[in-house]
Amino acid sequence: MPFIHLNDLEEKELVPGFKARFVHTENMTFAYWNIKAGASLPGHSHPHEQVATMFEGKFELTVDGKAEILSPGKIAVIPPNAVHSGRAVTDCRILDVFYPVRKDYRK
Repeated sequence: MPFIHLNDLEEKELVPGFKARFVHTENMTFAYWNIKAGASLPGHSHPHEQVATMFEGKFELTVDGKAEILSPGKIAVIPPNAVHSGRAVTDCRILDVFYPVRKDYRK
């Protein structure tokens, strides 16, 4: 399927306040997040490389102990196995791209 409309995809809430629509290709996963202000993502790691792009709002992201506030236009590159966590300062829209595919997000 070469063309996808995001609104046609089911939105899933994986963590309280974190809702996403997922697009999976042969090699990558794209997660389009809508995050509520105050929602927190606990520290975790995974073997996937991750690139987070901020579209709206402010999100405090901590990667390997270093915290920074992301705002529109800011991009974070999270290496494989890096411990990271976050908190939505405001309502946010974020695109996460993962390589390789997040099979756990296909459920």
